[in-house]
Amino acid sequence: MRAVSFDAAGTLFHTARPVGELYATVAARHGVDVDAVALHARFRAAFAAAPPLAFPGAPADELRAREKAWWRDLVARVFASARFADFDAFFADLFAFFASPAAWRVDSDAHALLATLRARALTILVVSNFDARIRSVLAALDLAPLVDHVTISSEAGTAKPDPAIFHRALADLVLEPGALVHVGDTVREDLQGAHAAGVRVVLVGGAELAAEAPDALVVTRLGEVANRLAEAR
Repeated sequence: MRAVSFDAAGTLFHTARPVGELYATVAARHGVDVDAVALHARFRAAFAAAPPLAFPGAPADELRAREKAWWRDLVARVFASARFADFDAFFADLFAFFASPAAWRVDSDAHALLATLRARALTILVVSNFDARIRSVLAALDLAPLVDHVTISSEAGTAKPDPAIFHRALADLVLEPGALVHVGDTVREDLQGAHAAGVRVVLVGGAELAAEAPDALVVTRLGEVANRLAEAR
């Protein structure tokens, strides 16, 4: 093992509050009162139905615009029944908000874990279905100095569970699949995607995740990862 990769949102950091609450808070600034619980359910449904946040073959100078358009379409579906005086102004506010530390909280174990792994001379990667805002989030949460390389779906042209995003990260760092362990919080994207690329996995979650992946190594908190890497499968 020479490197450890991490999923980002849901693993290294989490939303500060449920997404529905955050969306409702920003909407209220624009004069729209929406039930946060209902918003959360609509977000989950819209996110699950959305195409991958990846743009294969897109010129590099178009990626930021495509990322924003992808999110605008999703947010429009979440708020399909709401009426904004200026939806574009609301969306610009929401998009900027999720690039700021106000939207996120770092996992309580993240800094210590990454520092421990770096002390073992392991390379730290992030492999995430995210857009370019991840870099400002990592920096704002003081995680950026502990991360050696970031691979995101919007730039890689492929998203988890497609193993190609892991192949891209491995190629960038000239690593063989057996030299990497991936840490994430989902069965489909993290476990299945990494295994399809020949990469071992540690999942972080509770009893429900363990039941969903009975043959996987599942730990209950991120801080347990350092002591369990040798068992990754």
